[in-house]
Amino acid sequence: MRRIEGGRLVVASHNEGKAREIAALLEPYRVNVVSAKALNLPEPEETGESFAANAILKARHAAAASDMPALADDSGLEVATLGGAPGIQSARWAGPERDFAKAMAKVEGALREKGATGPAARRARFISALALAWPDGHVECFQGEIDGSLVFPPRGDKGFGYDPMFLPDGYEETFGEMAADKKHLISHRARAFAQLVAACFAPDRGAGSSSK
Repeated sequence: MRRIEGGRLVVASHNEGKAREIAALLEPYRVNVVSAKALNLPEPEETGESFAANAILKARHAAAASDMPALADDSGLEVATLGGAPGIQSARWAGPERDFAKAMAKVEGALREKGATGPAARRARFISALALAWPDGHVECFQGEIDGSLVFPPRGDKGFGYDPMFLPDGYEETFGEMAADKKHLISHRARAFAQLVAACFAPDRGAGSSSK
């Protein structure tokens, strides 16, 4: 495993909510975070066939364009009754305007078409793949998941994306209702991030832990 010890790191995302969440997770570590949007880096076409493939593609693109290490996330919602959709198409269901109210309504409409009204038929999971790439092309990738079910209408105005309709197992709040610090302890992205940190990041004094 290659490690990051200080310096600048690009968060390879133009999604402001995602960039904020990743920056918050990185706060205890000795890195100065800048977003791809702030650097005016172009967004690559996501042609991968998995979350990991798309995360790697985005991270390598940002690292090469910025000449700095870059961290990319590719994440989405998989709904069992919908055959895993929207899956890697999760952002595209929101359209070019990234209207996730529209995307959540589309998911709900697809579930209703299948008569999926009970909790057992509304099982879902969030998946996050995190890829950390260096300008020379080296990359490390980690994946986290969290299971839950879908509610409608959406609840809460926190988080982003499909968060307001996702109720994680064992909790009574959706991700849209949950405080950020609580979500950061249990989310799919937090689980992937914990693996990434253990492998690749040196903690600041008194913060976090690392291995390898």
